[in-house]
Amino acid sequence: MKRILALMALSATIVTGCVKVDIDDSVNGGGGNTGGGTKQEQIISSKIITGTISDVVELPKGKYILKGYVFVTERASLRFAAGSLIVSDTIQKGALIVERNARLFAEGTAAEPIIFTSGKAPGARTPGDWGGIVLLGNAPTNRVTEPIIEGGINSKYGGTIAADNSGSLKYVRIEFAGIAADPNSEINGLTCGGVGSGTTLENIQVSYGNDDAYEFFGGTVNPKNLIAFATADDDFDFDFGFVGRLQFGISLRDPLFVDGGDAGNGIECDNDGSGTVASPRTRPVISNFTFVGPNGATGTAPNHNFNTRFRRSTHFVLRNSILMGYQKGGFQFESDSTAQGYIDGRSAFRHNLVHAVVEPYKVSNTTLITAAGVKTKAEGTDSCKTYTAATDIMLESPFSLTAPNFSPKAGSPATAANAASFVGLSGFTTTTYSGAIGTTNWAQGWTSFTPKTNVY
Repeated sequence: MKRILALMALSATIVTGCVKVDIDDSVNGGGGNTGGGTKQEQIISSKIITGTISDVVELPKGKYILKGYVFVTERASLRFAAGSLIVSDTIQKGALIVERNARLFAEGTAAEPIIFTSGKAPGARTPGDWGGIVLLGNAPTNRVTEPIIEGGINSKYGGTIAADNSGSLKYVRIEFAGIAADPNSEINGLTCGGVGSGTTLENIQVSYGNDDAYEFFGGTVNPKNLIAFATADDDFDFDFGFVGRLQFGISLRDPLFVDGGDAGNGIECDNDGSGTVASPRTRPVISNFTFVGPNGATGTAPNHNFNTRFRRSTHFVLRNSILMGYQKGGFQFESDSTAQGYIDGRSAFRHNLVHAVVEPYKVSNTTLITAAGVKTKAEGTDSCKTYTAATDIMLESPFSLTAPNFSPKAGSPATAANAASFVGLSGFTTTTYSGAIGTTNWAQGWTSFTPKTNVY
């Protein structure tokens, strides 16, 4: 939520093993959505997606241009075939907004992911080249009146249907998104407003976004296998009563790139902007994440911030995860209301491996508990372990910006049996390792850590 882009130096090289999208040359034509035929026929003919989609549109594998704000309206649906490439127009920057009671189906595969990216040439792409994807549903929020999603979109979200279904995104990459319509009102890589648990979000990578990678405004959706790479602002942002479950996620920061007007965190989490105790209380339940900060690399931009920033009366659960390399704090929370939830046990921080450049444990704006008290609790009853060096956690190559590997090395403390940490947590896969990756590296094959120079 927020922000003005800080200019940065992006250096990247092509990595062997990146997925190549094989698009037939016949789909590279231009033209507009003019002439007769259905909306589907117009898009297939012109290769341009623009305006409003108000019926069922199913697009074959191909390259399409997203032009301006595109709305998928009530009772409509938009489906992309595996291996499709959607690039934004460079003049009329695109955004895809799926309104309540509409659905988006972007179901790629590990061999053929679906890619949403900048329409600029390789090497010229920059964060904020287009808007991003916005899903809006009917799941509950803690707002009294129906809220309007940020980003200058003017569409409402939220309702009473916890199991609402906004579609399915699998094996999707979202690159160079993030338009700031107004100060503190941006489109993120993937924005979810009131998205329900009937929606599928699995194997998604957001790269070089100009705001947050993922932001969840209320809702109950339960994502799996999410990657935030080189985000300007926050990697995972939760607001307005979000109560979903997230398992298996990765955050990797670029030391040279961060928001110049705010601060970049691994997690930012509020009950609401005023810190009220409105119900439902924001309470993401997060397990098996690996958060990788800049780790004091040469040239690290000053606005790189905390691994977690739990604040403004939020509740939270973060378990069986790895926190490493964040500049100004690891496990951090602020405000008396947030602290009270942690002390009472309504929030939990358990079975985690914790490292930060400074202050692995940090509290702000509360007198209810000290950082030393948090460390004692974390290392005692909550079975966390604290490390003075990130290398002590023994991951393969977590800080590489071109070919990272988040797998644990032989003998890593991340491989210690931790299955007991999931007792009583419904809906989670039981693992015997901390962090996002165990013996199977689900982040290989369909991802790309060199999006700036990829040739599509």
